[in-house]
Amino acid sequence: MALDLNPAIPLRTADLRGRFAAGAPFRHVVIDEFLNPEFCHQLMQEFPAFDSARSLNERGEKGRKAVISETAGIGPAYARFDQMIRGREFLDLIGRITGIPQLLYDPEYVGGGTHENLDGQDLDPHVDFNFHPSRHWHRRLNLIVFLNPEWEPDWGGCLEFLSDPWTPEGARPVEAVIPLANRAVIFETNEHSWHGFHRIRLPAEKQHISRRSVAIYLYTEQRPEAEQAVSHGTVYVQRQLADHVQPGYTLTEDDVEEIRGLLARRDTQIKFLYERELDFSGLITGMLQSPSFRIGRAITWPARMLRRVVSLRRILSLRRILR
Repeated sequence: MALDLNPAIPLRTADLRGRFAAGAPFRHVVIDEFLNPEFCHQLMQEFPAFDSARSLNERGEKGRKAVISETAGIGPAYARFDQMIRGREFLDLIGRITGIPQLLYDPEYVGGGTHENLDGQDLDPHVDFNFHPSRHWHRRLNLIVFLNPEWEPDWGGCLEFLSDPWTPEGARPVEAVIPLANRAVIFETNEHSWHGFHRIRLPAEKQHISRRSVAIYLYTEQRPEAEQAVSHGTVYVQRQLADHVQPGYTLTEDDVEEIRGLLARRDTQIKFLYERELDFSGLITGMLQSPSFRIGRAITWPARMLRRVVSLRRILSLRRILR
């Protein structure tokens, strides 16, 4: 197979498919040594420097996460990576592993590409946007390849899969994946594929490193009707209080900092939703007041009145029957 994958991956398709299907709390599989080791090393060597101009979040605020979606232009290894993932051979292999046929590559890398998270960054539990914004394809899979030569679980930043972040019980991770180099995670994206990671807290002697990965999102033109939902953006849920915060417990400085952060984040989210509601209300008001809408109302007035008369007659007839 002319791919920069570990050549053993295609030979393990049946095993990987079984592991993907058995994944909890939603279908996923973790694959170590996903790429050819030399190729993975090249990706790590070419990984771009952190660019604060690429660190804007959904609200236009600068953070400690940078994303570069122009993946093929980063360097020769990333151009090869792009050529690999767009090829039918690679897409069909991922389709066999996941049981999702006719997967589509996104040339725009919407939301994907290289991801770099600095110390102090976290990612609230969320489900991803479900339609490609310009092509209107169904988003089906996330594939993340980690590019960190070292990582410890107590540094935070482990990719967590949750069953229900709205409840204290459901917010506890069902699985946490340590983001070590050449470890890939493939997971389905649907209305309950909640995932995120806790705040990165690097020790003083490791402040020079960051959490690095390259992410691609795969799509299909169709999706089973039972899995479909109305189009939506990424939906975030702020984290629950830590389990150790109980009556009688004395808060530490770290606890107070975390609680203040949670409250501030909730306030920011409420403000964001409020501003979005104002935008929607303004849009709807503008539509209702537009000349074209008023003309349409006038043209359809006879039909709407006829429906009301027919409905009223049915109600009166039903009343007579019930008497």
